[in-house]
Amino acid sequence: MPGVAGTALLLAAAVIPAVAGPYPVAVAAHALVLVLLAMSTQLLVAVAGLPAFGQTAYFGVGAYTAALLCRGGHNDAPLLLAAAALTAGVAAAVTAPMLMRTRGTAFLMATFAVQSLTATAAARWTTVTAGDEGLHTPPVLPWPGGAPLTAPAYLYWYALAVVALAGAGLAFFLRSRLALTLRGIAGHEPRMTALGHRVTRDLTAGYTIAGVVAGLAGGLLIVVNQYVSPADIGFEAASLTLLAAAIGAGTLAGAAIGAALVVAVRDGAGVGTDGLSPLLLGLLFLTVAYLRPLTARLNRRRG
Repeated sequence: MPGVAGTALLLAAAVIPAVAGPYPVAVAAHALVLVLLAMSTQLLVAVAGLPAFGQTAYFGVGAYTAALLCRGGHNDAPLLLAAAALTAGVAAAVTAPMLMRTRGTAFLMATFAVQSLTATAAARWTTVTAGDEGLHTPPVLPWPGGAPLTAPAYLYWYALAVVALAGAGLAFFLRSRLALTLRGIAGHEPRMTALGHRVTRDLTAGYTIAGVVAGLAGGLLIVVNQYVSPADIGFEAASLTLLAAAIGAGTLAGAAIGAALVVAVRDGAGVGTDGLSPLLLGLLFLTVAYLRPLTARLNRRRG
């Protein structure tokens, strides 16, 4: 049944360009970028039990890698996406040993520090990132020798294909031994340690995979927007990503729906309410914060 629902959702998403104008299609394409980033966060929050706030750091590493390559004349989208995912994965693997010394709120704050330092570096390293002005890139090619992607519909469909393939890969990963181990660590870490599992190594592997997904989302940002700036990896972006994961109720599909809802409130309802999107997003934060514990208590009573 979940497979049928996922297929139906994918088909419904695919027809959006046929029934919507250029602006809604462009917003939907950007929502797909947030979907990938939210999946990266959900992999840590729901599977590994790590309340991560800093996935936008690796998102930024991937985005700037893709942007610099694209400005250097390498504008084949598959190359940009692969390079973005690889560099972000390396960045996650390098920072993981420091972060894995913490858990819970301390881990949340440590990842927040990583996100803040990355955003600051992007704003200050003007010779590479152009600072707050950001980097503009030329249109990308869907494959070597293909025509540049410029039409909103084609950009959207390309982004949808990337997200669908990444989602299928993550669904396969969730059935792996490592994912089962991460769930066990999230449930009772001392017991997993007592059973002989190398907890730090396993968490580092999971964190690195999540970094790869975040970097892929960063590469997709360049494909869709052809622009990146420090604002794309700032506090607001990190907050909205965590909100999307929280709405997702512990599943990757839920995180995808949460990301779509966040973008709909920010860029859809917010525009239609004379710029009240911050208020609407704040109300959404409060709703999730209070509704989820209530739902959990009701489920325990039913059980």
